[in-house]
Amino acid sequence: MIALAVPVLYLGAMLGAELLAMFVAPLGGIICYMVILVSLIVHSAVLKTSRTRDLYLALGMVPLVRIASIAIPATDVSLVYWYLIVAIPIVVSALTVAVVLKMRPSEVGLTNRAIGLQPLVAFVGIVIGLADYLILKPEPLTETLTWHEVLVPALILLAATGFAEELVFRGVLQRAALTLGSWGWVYVAVVFSVLQIGHHSVLHWLLALGMALLYGWIVKRTGSILGVSLAHGLVNIFLYLVFPFAL
Repeated sequence: MIALAVPVLYLGAMLGAELLAMFVAPLGGIICYMVILVSLIVHSAVLKTSRTRDLYLALGMVPLVRIASIAIPATDVSLVYWYLIVAIPIVVSALTVAVVLKMRPSEVGLTNRAIGLQPLVAFVGIVIGLADYLILKPEPLTETLTWHEVLVPALILLAATGFAEELVFRGVLQRAALTLGSWGWVYVAVVFSVLQIGHHSVLHWLLALGMALLYGWIVKRTGSILGVSLAHGLVNIFLYLVFPFAL
């Protein structure tokens, strides 16, 4: 197990970059995230302890996620397709890191373990989506609540915000965080919550942190990201497509 000091410093640096990007200057935030990304890559390259290297290389996916989401303007395309565009480099980076670190599919949660529990885990996403809607009250992503308009956006949200983000955080990064000991999944949950600051809501941030802790614990216990990926996708489907009309 490695000392927590350096991972905590990186966490603090990402918190600073996120605050800068969301509240002061997006370009400044991008530059800070780029510095963090380069530092993580160099740090992982010079370390001799392979498991320590694995953590820093996997942690490099986090600034990459933010650089992609900030650098690609959401105003130029529909928000639904913006999620899809941003998800592509996220998934590619996760798969690349998994291959470089020689992680087997089962080690990043791509398995059908505890398959009977996964529908129940997925249902939790609807409850979280309701709570998040009552906090954020976002505008719907479609004009009407019909299958014709909702089906494609729902599938995109399921893949882009559900599978993509869970593969990164509860899959590859949580696996690499085992080097921090049995509580590495908590560190990953806190890292995930930092990226939720941009919603400008303390309640949303607390909900996101609780969700990340719950998802991390479930994956730690079951070894599968199937249920949490569905749950994460359903959070956003109900948040942006269902509850704005139903409520």
